[in-house]
Amino acid sequence: MAINKNHEFEELNGIKCAIVEKNATKERVVFLKPLLEGNGYTVVVTASPLPKAAPATNTETPAPEPPATFTVGVTDVTFNPTNAIFGRLLRTRTGHTVTLAYWQQKETESHDELPYYMR
Repeated sequence: MAINKNHEFEELNGIKCAIVEKNATKERVVFLKPLLEGNGYTVVVTASPLPKAAPATNTETPAPEPPATFTVGVTDVTFNPTNAIFGRLLRTRTGHTVTLAYWQQKETESHDELPYYMR
């Protein structure tokens, strides 16, 4: 059991993993997997369980299929995404520090900027 919500871990495909992100889209997995593997982590990706739906009352109109989502984890159970980003521990392929905006895919390139406490 996790100490707090920011450091979750569980078994994925029979391997104990630190959870990086739950309910990630396929595009997000394509972004995260090479980034984490480039930083030396072994990444495990599994399909997220489907959400429990209320019983259908009208059987004539089928409910739309929920989008396929995935759970992304790393085998290093000490990994914490929050600490890795704000501790400036992750690097891009070009060697730049991963910033929060880059992690959230708001920027396509990570710009090394001084942390707020060094300005």
